[in-house]
Amino acid sequence: MARSRSQLKTYVLDTNVLIHDPNAILNFEEHQVVIPITVLEELDRLKTGKSSIAADCRQAIRLIDKSLGNATPKEIEKGVPIVRVAKGEPLGTISILMDLEGTHQVQLPETLNDNKIINALVTLQSKHKSRPTILVSKDINMRLKARACGVEAEDYHTDQLIDDIDLLPKGYQEFNHSFWDNINKVETLQKDGLTEHVIPRLPELKDLNRNDFIIDEQGFVGRVSDFRDDHMVVRDLSRDKLLQQEAWGLTPRDIYQAVALQLLLDPDIHLVNLTGAAGSGKTILALAAAIEMTVASKRYKRIIVTRSTQGLDEDIGFLPGTEAEKMEPWLGAITDNLEALHHDDENMSASVEYILQKVPIQFKSLNYIRGRSFQHSLIVIDECQNLTPHQVKTIITRAGNGSKVVCLGNLAQIDTPYLNAPSSGLTYMTERFRGFKHGAHVHLRGVPRSALAEFAEANL
Repeated sequence: MARSRSQLKTYVLDTNVLIHDPNAILNFEEHQVVIPITVLEELDRLKTGKSSIAADCRQAIRLIDKSLGNATPKEIEKGVPIVRVAKGEPLGTISILMDLEGTHQVQLPETLNDNKIINALVTLQSKHKSRPTILVSKDINMRLKARACGVEAEDYHTDQLIDDIDLLPKGYQEFNHSFWDNINKVETLQKDGLTEHVIPRLPELKDLNRNDFIIDEQGFVGRVSDFRDDHMVVRDLSRDKLLQQEAWGLTPRDIYQAVALQLLLDPDIHLVNLTGAAGSGKTILALAAAIEMTVASKRYKRIIVTRSTQGLDEDIGFLPGTEAEKMEPWLGAITDNLEALHHDDENMSASVEYILQKVPIQFKSLNYIRGRSFQHSLIVIDECQNLTPHQVKTIITRAGNGSKVVCLGNLAQIDTPYLNAPSSGLTYMTERFRGFKHGAHVHLRGVPRSALAEFAEANL
């Protein structure tokens, strides 16, 4: 149902929104989207180079150009209808906001581009009082300044699927005492040497998804393998066998690591998201499973390791050496965990050196992943919480035939400007792939590294 003109709004997009999501102009339905000329200048300044930011800027510029088409300056000022689907009805409009210096009382010193945008918005708002004008920005400080000048401002929420990360699934549901105390009817089947239980999908089980786990205090561990109408199929797992799993000499320290390791080693699971605090075992589990599946079982031909680090995209080109040598300072967490896997060896340094030479591990910058296709590879994305949803989608689509992707991250440690936990790519992946037949997520509980770490976590 179309809204009346009085209900339409004007959304003015900041540069960081178009970098966060180059397709953002398509996500405001029937409302008017305005791009300040200052934003276009910033996109133009950032578009050169091989960094992921430059590529996102180029994509945003191309989409704006395509949307404007052959419109005249007057049509652009008024607003050009946005056509999203070929031969489809246009919905909403896009226009360019030119500098309006001298046409209004300057609210902020125009030494910064942010201030120029806000000042232009103040004038735009005064000219179109009947239609709300809203600044959309990922920059909290810019939103604060806009509100101080009387301009409504909000974050970009289109790819933010939840408001509170406490609502994210953990990948398992725990029950006090026995899980079976709640079940009145069950059908048990034997299939390919596995025991499966078909049980009613009770209200208290409604949040469980395929590949989620059921854990109770009596030692029962089950994994949801399928749904049938109002019933669910739960695969019966042995807690002892889960805890005795081994990958490259590593055994899980608790049941949460155990279920995560099972998913990492499962050939039918193509995407695993592991979240958890520092010390919970995310990286060492993923690395041990990756080496096990490339060296021992030869399920994958190589391991691709990458991570998002603030400054990495821009700085790597200026570092000396090969791509692997450039990436080495940023991937210390990987080599640290390799050392941990071989700390009992007679010569730990020699073992790690041997692994780096013989095991097909490739350290890749995010810049070099764009446009590639990795076949029969295990792709480990460390620090995934610092990626935007758009960046995560770019990497996931690089997974070719026979590949597996493992995303690791701690949503409490986001170091990237303009990102928060709900808008993180890791949160986006966890929500988007919830219930995916070949995907799974596990939140690991913290396992303190030392008494010092335990004290610091409790008291600092």
